[in-house]
Amino acid sequence: MGVPFTPYPRESSVATDLTAPARIRSDLAPIQRRTLGLLFGTQIIGGIGVTIGIAVGALLAVRIAGTAVAGLTQSAAVVGAALLAIPITRIMNGYGRRPGLVVAYLVGAAGAVLVVLAAVTQMVPLLFLGSLLFGGGTAANLQARYAAVDLAEPARRGRQLALIVWATTIGAVAAPNFAVLADTVTGGWGLPPLAGPFAFSAVAFVLAAGVLFALLRPDPLRTARRLAAAEAAVAPPPVAAPVTAAPSTAGLPAAAPTSPPSPAAGPMTPPSPVARRGAGMRAAWRVVRDRPAARLGVAAVAVGHAVMVAVMSMTPVRLGESHGDAEVLRVVGIVLSLHIAGMYALAPLVGWLADRLGRPAVILGGVGLLLAACAVAGTAGHHTPQLSVGLVLLGLGWSGTMVGGSTLLSESVPAAVRPSVQGFSDLTMGLAGAGAAAVSGFVMRAAGYPVLTLLAAIVVVPLVALALRRGPAGAPDREDDTCG
Repeated sequence: MGVPFTPYPRESSVATDLTAPARIRSDLAPIQRRTLGLLFGTQIIGGIGVTIGIAVGALLAVRIAGTAVAGLTQSAAVVGAALLAIPITRIMNGYGRRPGLVVAYLVGAAGAVLVVLAAVTQMVPLLFLGSLLFGGGTAANLQARYAAVDLAEPARRGRQLALIVWATTIGAVAAPNFAVLADTVTGGWGLPPLAGPFAFSAVAFVLAAGVLFALLRPDPLRTARRLAAAEAAVAPPPVAAPVTAAPSTAGLPAAAPTSPPSPAAGPMTPPSPVARRGAGMRAAWRVVRDRPAARLGVAAVAVGHAVMVAVMSMTPVRLGESHGDAEVLRVVGIVLSLHIAGMYALAPLVGWLADRLGRPAVILGGVGLLLAACAVAGTAGHHTPQLSVGLVLLGLGWSGTMVGGSTLLSESVPAAVRPSVQGFSDLTMGLAGAGAAAVSGFVMRAAGYPVLTLLAAIVVVPLVALALRRGPAGAPDREDDTCG
């Protein structure tokens, strides 16, 4: 079942093994195929676990804590996913993708169990804690897209990242059906109504963690780092340019030697163990700050997500203004299903376009779709078909900024700090989404849905300027272009 794999030399010994890069590269294709297959399967399982909880989470929160508190429990899950990105990426920095993803899923499973206990005991603090930890499942699903490009060929990074994003669609579509089944089955075990789906989420998260723990070998991030270290060790040293003395240097200090070429001119130096274990959010911020491509990647993901969440979260309220109680749930279900299809269904096409046209071009396309979505939805009034079109465009715009931004970010930073930078991006995205959801309610009540969509459109405009500054070609800042 496994792919034959010869253990690679320790990074401290690669300098004496000139064949190490060739041997590692010869195994990359089958390792990457297996990695993608595992991530695709666990993404479906994890997506079911996340979505089945979200599907009934608000209803369960209303029964335990009341309507006023129900929204806060959903926000807790979003914030939990964002905050958990910090410890998860620290684990990945030190030990690789596999333990980080396993821990994230197990934290999500623990959160699901706590939510079930909260339903049994009717304890509101336990519900909040469980919801916060439940975000671990979302954190794992988000981080999986980065694991997909650790060993990807540069020309296929966008498609392979998008493939893992697209796998979430299968779990999201299947989850509502499992919710009814889980509630029926666990009802015979004495669990309260609506607690069963969270028990099912816990099982799904544990299953995904077990599959990754057993089969995600060799670790894609550790393999990419070994190859980077091996190629750096056997690469010829850079030749410094000759220093020409000025005519009048008598009595002056000797000229400083010319600086060696930047990392873009050659292979990356091997990451030190300290850099791997110690790279945190501050180090990630410095890396992003100093690289225009990384800044664009983080901004595209965060802004696209914030705009999507702000408009999407208030759309059911808008629909409730024009539909009665008897039909509003059915209409909301249809509109949000179309929106989710826009987010995920065409992700492989978006990834293909990112590989063919460039990451900034796809980001700009996503921004254009977000602006179009705000215009269409904001002027729809109570015309549900037009509002539905706006929500589909909103999902497509999110897909463009997510896939284009995530791919650009991954290939624009060194392997030594890549997990920290990716975790920083997910933290920023999660907090941006949570903030947008909180603010959107106040804007909706004070000024209405059209003003909300107008403000969302204004927020996305600076992203256009940032993308255009990268230039139409959008070549990444090649700090390390080895193995993704």
